Amino acid sequence: MAELTRVHVVRHGEVHNPEGILYGRLPGFGLSDRGREQAAAVADALADRDIAAVIASPLQRARETAAPIAAEHVLAVDTDHDLIESRNVFEGQRVSPGDGALRDPRNWWYLRDPFTPSWGEPYKQIAERMTTAVRKARIRAEGREVVCVSHQLPVWTVRLALTGKRLPHDPRRRECAVASVTTFVYQGEDLVDIVYTEPAGS
Repeated sequence: MAELTRVHVVRHGEVHNPEGILYGRLPGFGLSDRGREQAAAVADALADRDIAAVIASPLQRARETAAPIAAEHVLAVDTDHDLIESRNVFEGQRVSPGDGALRDPRNWWYLRDPFTPSWGEPYKQIAERMTTAVRKARIRAEGREVVCVSHQLPVWTVRLALTGKRLPHDPRRRECAVASVTTFVYQGEDLVDIVYTEPAGS
């Protein structure tokens, strides 16, 4: 029987974002003080695990979340562009309900198709690159464990994809809190379990 391999997919910690914009792939958005505490909590939760590698999205907030995890295991933080945040046309703008970009009728065209979605990177494309990232990580850490630090939509999308669920979804129903860990457990190439935890609290 093949040994188990665990791929821990971590959502980054809370971001310092006083203007409340959708930061997306913009540079310069690192963790808040609370976010650094959350990253430390994840590192503590994974301290006794047999971690072979720590791999992060190239964005600052993901690399800062990965840093204490890697340090705990005396590893470098590697990067994988497949783990990056999804593209979004509203990047750099405020998008709270009734606020900012969504009040401008010129932007309503971007909301025409929530099933693709029309405002950003297609769910199918996110699923393909995230599935690739998880597969690469699993192969690299075969029989051990590996950490991948990514972002909410990519993490939730790969979970839907790997469990055969429809990719379009209600964002309010994602089980993917900041600094949460979604663990994909493999026996050989077969996904045999998914475990979700929130080491930093809800």
